Amino acid sequence: DGLKDQDGKPLHYDKVYTIGEFDLYIPKDADGKYKEYETALESYGDTTEVMRGLIPSHIVFNGKKGALTGAGALTAKVGETVLFIHSTANRDTRPHLIGGHGDWFWDYGKFNNPPLRDLETWFIPGGASAAAFYTFKQPGVYAYV
Repeated sequence: DGLKDQDGKPLHYDKVYTIGEFDLYIPKDADGKYKEYETALESYGDTTEVMRGLIPSHIVFNGKKGALTGAGALTAKVGETVLFIHSTANRDTRPHLIGGHGDWFWDYGKFNNPPLRDLETWFIPGGASAAAFYTFKQPGVYAYV
């Protein structure tokens, strides 16, 4: 049936972007520099030890630093409506679009539930997903953080 607002009226979008938020646990050497390994298997013991501390060395979108910048930038034209689908594996997160907001927001990734309206920051519990819908009204650089 497609997406609907809280009154059941259809909502249309021009494109969809999926953003995965990941915790990375990269071991450091005695001097505090990140270690390098020939293979993933070789890093297993050190990585597992870092993970036991429950403090990630990096938190990234789509698996790597800068994934949503440069050639990986998410683009839209003025007047286009974008559906952002954001998931997070481990930690609560609060993404937002600097310069925009969520015209419509579905928490917990539940499109059957009525969406919330006009949220600046989108709370997403660890292990969950959510979706935000925004129509770009003016040109510019909008940072997704």
